[in-house]
Amino acid sequence: MEITRNKDLESVIPPEDYFTGNVRLDPLFGQKETITKAAAAMVTFEPGARTAWHTHPSGQTLLITSGLGWVQREGGPVEEVAPGDVVWFPPNEKHWHGASPNKAMSHIAIQEEKDGKVVEWLEKVSDEQYRR
Repeated sequence: MEITRNKDLESVIPPEDYFTGNVRLDPLFGQKETITKAAAAMVTFEPGARTAWHTHPSGQTLLITSGLGWVQREGGPVEEVAPGDVVWFPPNEKHWHGASPNKAMSHIAIQEEKDGKVVEWLEKVSDEQYRR
C-alpha cells in the first residue's frame, strides 16, 4: 500500500502557452512506471479561464467536482458541465475545457500515457470561440 499525503504535493500554475486566465493544478497521482500509465490532477479554473485546444493519445476523463464549466470538442457545441458530471474525450479528439464566464470550475482530469505522450497542445481557444 502507498499513501500519498496531500500536504506533500504542491500546487502548480500551468504554463500560459496552454491556458487562458487563472488556473491552478494540484497533482493527485502520477504514473507508476511499470504498473500503470494513468495520472490525475485536480484543476481549478477561475471564471473565464480555460485550456488551449488539445488532444490525448489515450483519451481523457474529467470528473467535475465544483462550480460550472464549459467543454467543447472540435465541431461540436459548447456544453455546460456541473458537479457530478463525467466527461470522456476519446483518443485524439481535439477539445478544450474550462470555467464558465461568471463561475469558477474544478475537475479531476485523468489521462494515460501512450508511446511516451500524454497530451498534444494546440492553439489557444479564442475569446470568440469561447463565447459561442
